Amino acid sequence: MTRRLLAFPAVLIVVITLITLTAPRVATQTRKVPALVITAHNGGSPTHYVTPKTPWGEPDLQGVWSSDDTAGIPRERAEELGMRLYQTDEEFAARKKQVDVGVKRGENAVGSFRNDFATRAFRQTSLIIDPPDGRMPETTPQAEKRRASRDRGTFGNGPFNTLEDFTLYDRCITRGIVGSVLRVIYGNGNRIVQSPGVVAFSYEMIHDTRIIYTDGRPHIGQAIRQYLGDSRAYWEGDVLLVETTNLTDRTSIGGNGNGLRHSDKMKITEQFKRVADDVVQYQFTIDDPVTYARPFTMSMPLTPLSGGVLLPYECHEGNLAVRNALSAERAEDRALAEDLAKGIKRPRRGVQESGVGGGGNRGRAAGPATPAGGGRGGRGGDPEDANQ
Repeated sequence: MTRRLLAFPAVLIVVITLITLTAPRVATQTRKVPALVITAHNGGSPTHYVTPKTPWGEPDLQGVWSSDDTAGIPRERAEELGMRLYQTDEEFAARKKQVDVGVKRGENAVGSFRNDFATRAFRQTSLIIDPPDGRMPETTPQAEKRRASRDRGTFGNGPFNTLEDFTLYDRCITRGIVGSVLRVIYGNGNRIVQSPGVVAFSYEMIHDTRIIYTDGRPHIGQAIRQYLGDSRAYWEGDVLLVETTNLTDRTSIGGNGNGLRHSDKMKITEQFKRVADDVVQYQFTIDDPVTYARPFTMSMPLTPLSGGVLLPYECHEGNLAVRNALSAERAEDRALAEDLAKGIKRPRRGVQESGVGGGGNRGRAAGPATPAGGGRGGRGGDPEDANQ
């Protein structure tokens, strides 16, 4: 009996420890990012909505969601709109007409490859909600020194001499966290699956999956760096806040993950909240003092993916972008040498001179380097303007 009594405190300590480790973490820190803006409400009063719960009591975000319905919302706000986050009734009516035209075009498209399209409109004037003018902050002089042809990959003019001259998207490695959600012409599905202590977030294109822990465990050691970083999350009411660190300096925050690369000091803070049966509000704040003059935040509604299933994206299979670009450059090397031997001295032909463009971007030429966060996609689509 004495042994049992002595053993009881030790057992109690173990039980309390297990409960502490497995219980949902409650936010106690002060918010250092802008509060979640429910742009899905279109600037109107919030509708009363009771967020469904999982069997273990957490807010239920599960489903297959898409950024398709952000079509028409530019990343940056037109300067003449100033601080106005939402469209007027007249502007919104025009956007709805554009969506209706897109639906008809998409439903009547013929061929083996058809782009995804929006089926509803939102009033947002820009994805960027902070700074209040909806504009990207200035890049730092240090960041400008990192600009290279690799930022645009096969949508630029090279030169293409090694694998390092291509984007990670060209190479079917990753589009990064931000580039995997921003809308492009296809493959905008995102699947959320939850279990006690874990949220899994899968992207349709390049088929990355992030494992996000909500059980209170600390970040991994700073010496370990990953393309998608290391994510830890907690619930603040019905909002899931995700803090991601331990990133590399090899991805970007542009569409399809292209554009000027960020630094490995960047931290991303994401917020997810289900605001209707068919809407998850998604917001993220980029904090990278090495690259940007100040943090900035984008917010967007995610709506159900048509069909509800992420399609397979066998990216490496049949991807000839890298091989063909390298072989074309070597062919141009030989052509230049042959012409020079004939006494013909000419400038090097640009990769985009055919008018086809990288990634099937037919008819668009590769102009000068684009601003940070922009850049052309490597394997299809124009992520600089994700609304096409």
